[in-house]
Amino acid sequence: MFYYIIDILGTIAFAISGVLVAMEKKLDLFGVCIIAFVTAVGGGTLRDMLIGDTPVMWMRSSDYVITILGSVVFAILFVNQLKYLRRTLFLFDTIGIGLFTMVGIEKGISADLMPVMCIFLGTITASFGGVIRDILCNEIPVIFRKEVYATACVFGGISYFLLIKLPWAGAFSYVTAILIIIIIRLLAVRFKIALPNIYRNKK
Repeated sequence: MFYYIIDILGTIAFAISGVLVAMEKKLDLFGVCIIAFVTAVGGGTLRDMLIGDTPVMWMRSSDYVITILGSVVFAILFVNQLKYLRRTLFLFDTIGIGLFTMVGIEKGISADLMPVMCIFLGTITASFGGVIRDILCNEIPVIFRKEVYATACVFGGISYFLLIKLPWAGAFSYVTAILIIIIIRLLAVRFKIALPNIYRNKK
């Protein structure tokens, strides 16, 4: 139940971030729903296909579709209360990557994959919904820019596998890893920390 709640919370966070991007692009209602859907389940769909867990999760349970539709309605109704769209989008996106990274890692553990592959799956789960969203909205995906995004997922995954070695791990290590991902992303943006740029400015 704990992991299910985390999965649903991640779905809500990413669906709302998808709605905010779609509304910034002035898409119609159908477009808003599609962007919310691919943002919320795109990474998880790719993850499940990679490990052969088919039909993928949202095809086996209506909970995901209902959650996404509810998130779309909520975001549309309260868009005026979300005064700073970019700031709100960033917040929901950041929460989403923290939650979904750990959902992906848990899936990898259930599939008996080695830790590095679990972290890889977690990063895919957290990142590729946003990649699909940005491509459909004609944006360069955040993961391919210099912002700290996938790197935060990797560090969070590493911290999780270190924390579970503690005798009092359990849910503590899970929640702590999520917070580490969120904090790394927030600090990176706040203090403009970025990966090195391989391109040099021409004089």
